Amino acid sequence: MWQTLIKNWRIYLIEAWALGMFMVSAAFFTILLEHPNLLFKTLLPLPLYRRFLAGIAMGITAIFLIYSKWGKRSGAHMNPAVTLTFLQLDRIRFNDAAWYIIAQFIGGTFGILIFKWTTFSYISDPAVNYAVTIPGMDGPGVALFMEIVLSFVLFSIVLFSSNSTKWASYTGYLVGLLLVIFITFEAPFSGMSINPARTVASAFPANVWTDWWLYFIGPILGMNAAGYMYRRWYRKTHDGNCLTMKCHMSGEKHNSPTYDVLGPKDLLEKYRLGEQETLRIGEHSNFKLKQIS
Repeated sequence: MWQTLIKNWRIYLIEAWALGMFMVSAAFFTILLEHPNLLFKTLLPLPLYRRFLAGIAMGITAIFLIYSKWGKRSGAHMNPAVTLTFLQLDRIRFNDAAWYIIAQFIGGTFGILIFKWTTFSYISDPAVNYAVTIPGMDGPGVALFMEIVLSFVLFSIVLFSSNSTKWASYTGYLVGLLLVIFITFEAPFSGMSINPARTVASAFPANVWTDWWLYFIGPILGMNAAGYMYRRWYRKTHDGNCLTMKCHMSGEKHNSPTYDVLGPKDLLEKYRLGEQETLRIGEHSNFKLKQIS
């Protein structure tokens, strides 16, 4: 465990930075759009419009983080539910997953603490309330259901998109678009978390733990269900082999040192030999093309 930390601490730090920046953006735009002493709440009295602007802000933030140089380096999970689903799919090792999750909780919480330490009167205003995620008027049952559904839809899109030749490079943009839709229309039901670390990041400084458990169960259950069902479908359509299945937030691996394709040794050996043969043929073809040109 500690050897893994020494080897990959820079990658874990990126995960902390990524969710920390996401929470900085969430806190900033919640203050800007919801604080009663600022202009936006007067100009846009309808909550739907303010949620739409907040969704755009958070969608753009997510896209920036996913496609940033650092985000590509770690894979930009920014979410324990995402990391646990990667673990279920045998795309990350247990020690790496554990440090990813620790880093996400620390980074996200620190992002909100910055506002508590520097702009306490703004972040603590009841209209802002540290950007906490709590169930809406329909109660925790509806909130839990919505967190499961949103998490399932989000990760299903990631899997289908990243395994599509046409859509792979747009995976992160689709994630950003979904955030806009979810925040605009679903936030009144659950607060739109789909991320245990995002919920804790606000709950800890605010000391507001209302139904916090559902923000763990919902996203983890929803995303893992999506991963499990997609892999079963992928195996059926690829002769039982899922080693070629991709699941990248940006649509590509980008040489992330913590991303692995794990599985039975015999299948892995065939898969790697196949990759090497494809690479050799490709290099030979390129050499022939150079000769012809």
